[in-house]
Amino acid sequence: MRVLIKSVEIRDAGSKYNKQVKNVLLDNGVIVSIDDNEAEADQVIDGQGMLLSQGWFDLRANFNDPGLEFKEDLESGANAAKAGGFTDVLLLPNTEPVIDSKNEVNYVTSRNRSRLTQLHVAAAVTKGAKGEDFTDIVDLHHQGALAFTDGEKPLYNSDILLKALQYLQKFDGVLMNRPSDKYLSMFGQMHEGHQSTMLGMKGIPSMAEELMVIRDLKLLEYAGGGKLHFSNLSTKESVDLIRKAKKDGLNVTCDIASHQLLFDDSQLVGFDTNYKVDPPFRSTEDIEALKVGLKDGTIDAVVSSHTPHDQECKQLEFDLADFGVIGLQTVYSSLKQAGLDDDLIVEKLVEGPRRVLGLENMTIEEGKKLSLTLFDPEANWTFDASTNKSKANNSPLFGKELKGRAKAVVNNGQVEELY
Repeated sequence: MRVLIKSVEIRDAGSKYNKQVKNVLLDNGVIVSIDDNEAEADQVIDGQGMLLSQGWFDLRANFNDPGLEFKEDLESGANAAKAGGFTDVLLLPNTEPVIDSKNEVNYVTSRNRSRLTQLHVAAAVTKGAKGEDFTDIVDLHHQGALAFTDGEKPLYNSDILLKALQYLQKFDGVLMNRPSDKYLSMFGQMHEGHQSTMLGMKGIPSMAEELMVIRDLKLLEYAGGGKLHFSNLSTKESVDLIRKAKKDGLNVTCDIASHQLLFDDSQLVGFDTNYKVDPPFRSTEDIEALKVGLKDGTIDAVVSSHTPHDQECKQLEFDLADFGVIGLQTVYSSLKQAGLDDDLIVEKLVEGPRRVLGLENMTIEEGKKLSLTLFDPEANWTFDASTNKSKANNSPLFGKELKGRAKAVVNNGQVEELY
């Protein structure tokens, strides 16, 4: 099928068409022409005032399938990702059972042939994500796992993390870890600071994250190689530590969740459990440091950290409610609200994630078959029951009017206009 995207501004730093307004003609997902001509097509999408980039890639999401499909399943999660403009999503292994064998990897990826949004797997490093015995890492790699992590369960055992870094060097694999000291953060409900004291809630100190970053960087240096990715960072010092490590030549990357740029710990004064996330919303100083880290290249990617919960897990007393928010449909709007420009957003949703995983970053040129995201920076929309594609609605942005929205996605030979 031939699809024409008319009068769209291309945003691709590596393309000769970058920041030019062109007509883009696709034939079964292949770019046939990029020019000023209006070619005949089976479907025409008006891209006036909109931007076209390579497809967005989310490095961190939970779909709870298999095991907890009442919260989210592969199809509802993929639909939420598609509505958010994502053509690719990397899923964490924290399902029931944990994604720690070839069968579980195949369960997630087997339907990708017919799916527009491609679902990828970050397989567990240890069996059951218990931090004890290693999974068959090489087999999982050959089955298609793009990275290795215990996901929501940080690797506390230093020997396990060290050996994983060494083992993954055999095939240039990526180890992902969310840094958090379980003893310092135990029973914590929010960021430790003035607000937690005023509210009488046990805080999660910034140090719980930063000490683990220091440890992991030391282990990476000792390993003499390997690729380490820190996921879901939240503090100023963590960003400073990564910045120095990169200058020192360590092969380290990191990401942050989009919602960390919007909210600080003062939001929790109302005890709304939709603001209960891990890592917690930190201080305004931390937020500004995250923005600086994005702009200077210290932070490689922005993720959704999509974590759906049903009402039984969220409509509880604050200290009993589960951590996490959904985010796939609100990443772009959140980044716009945080004041990031579109060039930086494209870098953190397109180039950065693929670079982290060692995947090829293609460019928007004639003859290429690649994923694309068409998005409108000025679109006003409301994130509510009528627009939400997830099974869950645990988000502080639910019911809010937002600005900036994906209009269409192209991937796997398919084109879909979203609204």
